[in-house]
Amino acid sequence: MVVASPTIRSTRLIVGLEIHVELCTRSKMFTRAPNPANAEFEGREPNTLVDPLVAALPGTLPVMNKRAVEMSAMVGLALHCEIAKHCHWDRKNYFYPDLPKGYQISQYDQPLCANGFFQLPVEGGSKRIGITRAHLEEDTGKLSHELPGGLHYDGSLVDLNRAGTPLLEVVTEPDFENADQVVAFAQALRNLCRFLGVTEGVMQKGHMRFEPNINLAIILEDGTEVRTPVVEVKNLNSFKAVKGAIEHEAIRQLEAWKRDGRVMGRGMKSTRGWNDEKCETVLQREKEDAHDYRYLPDPDLVPVEIGHAWLAQLAAMLPEQPLSRRARYVNTYGLAPIDADNLTAEREDCFYFEACVQAAGGEAKAGFAIGKLLRNTGAKWANERGVSIVALGVKPERVAELFVLREANEIGAQAVDQLFRLLCDGDYAVKTLAEQRGLLQVRDDAALESWCEQAIAQQPQAAADVAAGKVAAIGRIVGAAMKLSAGKADAKSVSERILKRLQTP
Repeated sequence: MVVASPTIRSTRLIVGLEIHVELCTRSKMFTRAPNPANAEFEGREPNTLVDPLVAALPGTLPVMNKRAVEMSAMVGLALHCEIAKHCHWDRKNYFYPDLPKGYQISQYDQPLCANGFFQLPVEGGSKRIGITRAHLEEDTGKLSHELPGGLHYDGSLVDLNRAGTPLLEVVTEPDFENADQVVAFAQALRNLCRFLGVTEGVMQKGHMRFEPNINLAIILEDGTEVRTPVVEVKNLNSFKAVKGAIEHEAIRQLEAWKRDGRVMGRGMKSTRGWNDEKCETVLQREKEDAHDYRYLPDPDLVPVEIGHAWLAQLAAMLPEQPLSRRARYVNTYGLAPIDADNLTAEREDCFYFEACVQAAGGEAKAGFAIGKLLRNTGAKWANERGVSIVALGVKPERVAELFVLREANEIGAQAVDQLFRLLCDGDYAVKTLAEQRGLLQVRDDAALESWCEQAIAQQPQAAADVAAGKVAAIGRIVGAAMKLSAGKADAKSVSERILKRLQTP
């Protein structure tokens, strides 16, 4: 006899997220060996950032990296976490070929940061994402199966350069309702950590890795709710992969439940990998529970004690967060949200923008004008040269001078573009440079009148249209006047004069 499957009324996606952040300290977590997550040491040959402790030679003892603890606490403070006054180190026991000691030094029952939250902007407001914990540990090494030249190797190649890198693991509550929310949070956290200066955040280099924990709540016709087993998708290093893995699992888990009826319970978790080419997840292993790791306190490390004075010092080091800056740029400076997003997307460019605004006096009109200047002119020349805006080398004081001259209508928009390009190649006083290049706008009333009169004569049909009330036609006349002035006239003044001449009874 065939039993009909229960009727499904609806499904609800449930996602929590684990994020591994490689901290960019100069040395590793428990030894002075160089840290490949620091830009100074990236790209080194395999197994060259290894010392006796990383290689787990007998007799070596770990010593805690204080700066890694400080960086982790700063992230915790930015995520509104409680910072533990006392925490210790544990040994998480499991065997991987790239884990020489046979255990990982981590934190189990006393994490450094816990019970925080993040207000994630969503359409129509914000959504509170709970932060369960953020604990500090050491990274493992890396396995690969590719020889130099791209040749495949049938065995496993072990590179211990990454082993021992300080690793902050941030764990959220399962508060995400869809893949887009997860991606938005992942992007915001990456930006936050980069602003704090705790990581380079280059995902292609593994500086941040995302592991969504996914399952479905299935509501049946009679109101009963069942939940599919949780799946953890491991080591995703792109936002595209995060989104794709979650959306794939939402479909796969529903189909799997229809076939086997398996629901969440002890020993039912599994880990899967992401195949970017096939856009699907692949089973790796059944997921261990915490007791399978046989956590034991590490006897070789002293506990971490964070006093009030130390915590206050760290809190004072926190810069304004990217989302707060974004809101200020929109609300105070009047910038469009997309311009504010772009200005806060890169830490150094954002700090450069702030320095330019301060050099111009810090007023709202300076923020608006300089924001537009950098997002238009600055971004144009940065894209052409393949560098960031700050890497163009234009001093903030010179950008402020550009703003002052433009605000006083001493130079036009085209002149701003030309002058900015020239400043990319050398440092000059902007007004002197504008004078030398003949870019200062002409304010001679007689000259302006002459150019306007000639432009009207050159564009009789446009002049007739403007006189008849078709104001859009004025662009052709203004263009002719600007050409006659070799760009030295103020386009706004020209437009006003032409309108007055053609529309005055």
